[in-house]
Amino acid sequence: MADNANPTIIIVKRVKKGGHGHHGGAWKVAYADFVTAMMAFFLLLWLLNAVTEEQLQGISNYFAPTTVSKSQSGAGGMLGGQVFGSGALPSSTSSPAVTVSLPPPTLNDGQEQDEGTGLRMETDEEAAARHEQEQFQEAAEKLKAIIRKTPDLAGMAQNILVDNTAEGLRIQLVDAENTAMFPSGSSAMMDKTKKIFSAIASAVNEMPQKVSISGHTDAVKFNDASGYTNWELSADRALASRRVLISAGIREERIARVVGRADTDPLVANNPIDPRNRRISIVLLRDIVATPQDQPKP
Repeated sequence: MADNANPTIIIVKRVKKGGHGHHGGAWKVAYADFVTAMMAFFLLLWLLNAVTEEQLQGISNYFAPTTVSKSQSGAGGMLGGQVFGSGALPSSTSSPAVTVSLPPPTLNDGQEQDEGTGLRMETDEEAAARHEQEQFQEAAEKLKAIIRKTPDLAGMAQNILVDNTAEGLRIQLVDAENTAMFPSGSSAMMDKTKKIFSAIASAVNEMPQKVSISGHTDAVKFNDASGYTNWELSADRALASRRVLISAGIREERIARVVGRADTDPLVANNPIDPRNRRISIVLLRDIVATPQDQPKP
């Protein structure tokens, strides 16, 4: 009975055992700083490689000025001792203004770029020359297409030479071994030659360029008691070509000059009597004179 009246109290302590405490996310911050520093480092390397030596020198001069203000009044700062407004007098004790002149960015060939886009700006003269060259290319392709599509002219492609020169687009009608543009010793144009001139006029009649016409002969001399020579023959053939071109649609005011060259400018220089030296040369004259490095290749 006594034991039941005073029961014993037993206290049991349960200790919960857990893992180690959480380390937190500090390592993530450190890793992000490392990645950011590496990205900035590689960006710096790229920028150093992208600019020129002159630009680097200009930046260096900008951040390391060579003059220091001697003023004790604090006026040697940004305004350099000047006051905005009328009657401003410069301080004689302030530092002179430092002007840093950075050269414009350059491409690999040293040509100037546009500061906004980094691309080289095309001048008006260059744009005009490029447009003119596109016109010449279009006229040449149009002439070749006309010759291909005209049955009477398809077999005379060898008699037509088209190339680019410093003077302009040159179209030459040359004699071949068995194909002549004019009868021997005559300026009376053959019918097939007139058809070629009509094709040329169709290809270039809408273009604005002036036209030069030159007549050429071989070195075979005339045996004519009247004194008629290759000079007169080449000039007469050039004038006959002018008349046919005008009748085919070329405006008369576009003809800049008509010249007889005789045998002074042979196409085949090592064979003065070659039939190909007998030719008519028609040149669409450039408005923009090409410089030696800009001259198109034939």
